[in-house]
Amino acid sequence: MQLERFAAPRTDRLDRLVADQLAQLSRSQAQRLIEDGRVEVGGEPRTRAGREVPAGAEIAIRLPAQPDLDAMALDVPLDVLFADEHTLIIDKQPGLLVHPVQGRPAVTLIHTVRARYPEVGEIGGARSGLVHRLDRDTSGVIAFARSDAARDALRAQWKARETLKIYLAIAEGVVEPRRGRIDAPLGPDPADPMRRAVVERGDPAFSEYRVLEQYGDEAALLEVRILTGRTHQIRVHLQAVGHPILSDGVYGNPSPRIARQALHARRLGLCLPSSGEWREFEAPLPDDIAEAIEALRADHGVEAQPLAAGAGGGR
Repeated sequence: MQLERFAAPRTDRLDRLVADQLAQLSRSQAQRLIEDGRVEVGGEPRTRAGREVPAGAEIAIRLPAQPDLDAMALDVPLDVLFADEHTLIIDKQPGLLVHPVQGRPAVTLIHTVRARYPEVGEIGGARSGLVHRLDRDTSGVIAFARSDAARDALRAQWKARETLKIYLAIAEGVVEPRRGRIDAPLGPDPADPMRRAVVERGDPAFSEYRVLEQYGDEAALLEVRILTGRTHQIRVHLQAVGHPILSDGVYGNPSPRIARQALHARRLGLCLPSSGEWREFEAPLPDDIAEAIEALRADHGVEAQPLAAGAGGGR
């Protein structure tokens, strides 16, 4: 058994604090540990995942011995949007790491895909058929290759910036102008290498956004198209212009509206390696973001509008 101890860095839900501390765990895995009585707060077991814990509280987690990750992966749902002999398009659930983190064993999206599609595990490298990535708490469309040739073809599209990547985000505050382009280079934060920041000599990064709905002065629903794919790009760009993503625990502030960053990879366009055909794949809004949008609409008297993914359509 492995024991992890830490002091809560902020007042927040217990499951969120545990999942943030143990990057190898998904939110659902953190909830399971809590419900199984493996988490103590101030020396007392706590079994309610949604219970609020004050900043500074001592949290102890009793982790089980090395788990059989491949067997556990079969219990993780996998929502396949498209599959052919060369490519998989997945609707990733929030709270699930995309790839393993060294020294912190946990079921990841790669484990989950390999459990259903063993050929993905035969593609060279620890990240198997992974072509790009999404942050753990970001939901939505992600592509996997099922062959070496498909991996090379898809990676070439990403490198040449030939793909279409459209996200939905709920951002803090009144977003003005209602349509814009953010051109700000990104790199490691000089004050914290685990974070990213706008830095003078960083990698070029470009994001385009438009406001779909404005909820008073509390928040806005944005459609964001990224023209580059830097780590944490949308999260850092929106923070840099004064509108961090709602409930972003790293670059923003906790919100009662949603328990994770309100960011969803809604649409992905690419050329299929099998045929060369241009296809666009869309992931429906997950329940937590849809519920946050409905609550914001109701509280601010905003009439619902069809959320058509229109930023840039095509290549």
